[in-house]
Amino acid sequence: MLMIIFAWLSTIVTSAFAHPKHLWTIITVQGFFIADIALVWLLQQNFYYQDSFFLVDSISGPLILLTCWLFPLTLLASQSKLSLEPITRQRLYIINISLLQLITLLAFASTDLMFFFVWFEASLIPTLILITRWGAQERRLEAGLYIALYTMVGAIPLMMWFSYIYSSYGSLFSTLIPLMFLPQQFSHPALFWFLCNLAFLVKLPLYSLHLWLPKAHVEAPIAGSMVLAGTLLKLGGYGMLRLSPLLSPTCLDSLMLLLLISIFGILATAMLCLRQTDLKSLVALSSVGHMNLVIVAAIINTPTSHTGAMIMMIAHGLTSPALFVLVNTAYERTNSRAMLFLRGSAMILPLASAWWLTATLANMAIPPSLNFISELLIFSSVAHWSPAILLVILLSLLFTTGYSLYVLWTTQRGSIPNHLSMYFPFQTREHILLALHMLPLLLLIIKPEIIM
Repeated sequence: MLMIIFAWLSTIVTSAFAHPKHLWTIITVQGFFIADIALVWLLQQNFYYQDSFFLVDSISGPLILLTCWLFPLTLLASQSKLSLEPITRQRLYIINISLLQLITLLAFASTDLMFFFVWFEASLIPTLILITRWGAQERRLEAGLYIALYTMVGAIPLMMWFSYIYSSYGSLFSTLIPLMFLPQQFSHPALFWFLCNLAFLVKLPLYSLHLWLPKAHVEAPIAGSMVLAGTLLKLGGYGMLRLSPLLSPTCLDSLMLLLLISIFGILATAMLCLRQTDLKSLVALSSVGHMNLVIVAAIINTPTSHTGAMIMMIAHGLTSPALFVLVNTAYERTNSRAMLFLRGSAMILPLASAWWLTATLANMAIPPSLNFISELLIFSSVAHWSPAILLVILLSLLFTTGYSLYVLWTTQRGSIPNHLSMYFPFQTREHILLALHMLPLLLLIIKPEIIM
């Protein structure tokens, strides 16, 4: 594991001293090289490794691999616009992205829960820098304030509990938590679980705690949106799955309100997507709906639901960044994210329209995509617990299909707007970037044992 960490630290050295003419090429190739090293090492270890500092298992291993894979993709997506800035700003941008991904990697790989909490909170610093410094919109400072306020307030109960455990037992190893604590020893185990997971519910985010996410996505540059959707939201899901031993079957009835909020969030965000005009805001709200499905799976707390949540996080971590890349390519050509200004794209860029279709169908969870497998596992877990609630959740499939077709029809069909006098074609870099998002999804359909 230290080999991967040091390889990642070498990207900071490379970005600081590489020749300006070859900066983006060298750092991107190095990123893919690190991702290949991580894949080979994880396969050799069979996705299990543990020592005093690092823990890699079936929960953290796939997320570590996803983090390593998204790093070079964020560089590919950013270089068309960032290469026009002064070289010093380019180097700082790459260093900031490298630190953000490294902090996320360390959070996923930490054995000690206090180390996990430190890295979990430390990810806020480079995220704020990325949004407030390189965000292109005028409300980026407000978005930074929202994400800082939500993240820090939600983390207070978790920090207090970790401090209590460490002072009482002298250890915060995640593998010892089930041995040190039993849910039945608390007078209100459901309330205790909710307060401990509040930081993760904010990060995912839970509907009603999600107001920071659309603002952060809209104000962030393309790399910020990709990292937010790809890995930072998964920190919340990872934390909930890691603390799942604290949730006993008897707590489920006490957490009914939280479960109903999550189910309502799945339906509400899908309906809100039908009313969106901003493409980036639509993709951000669709992420909220998918992550609320992960919350439902974590609360049900069965092996099948945990597997479904894990696959959902990996599938969403590839699909949602691909959609943000497509939104960014449209924005770079039209200077607008309004769907009505993008109509008729299929007539101008038919191959790009094929990418839109592929990514949208994957986000819609069409069989036999990885998204479909994850939803099938989660729905089967819900069906064993409550068939009535399953019928309510299944309504979200109708709304998801509706807004997906709405996006395709609005942006790809119709007459070309008169204001688009020039619409330059897709570059080879953009086709490669989208292929590197979609091909892993196809590979995981054929070989799901990589992450299961």
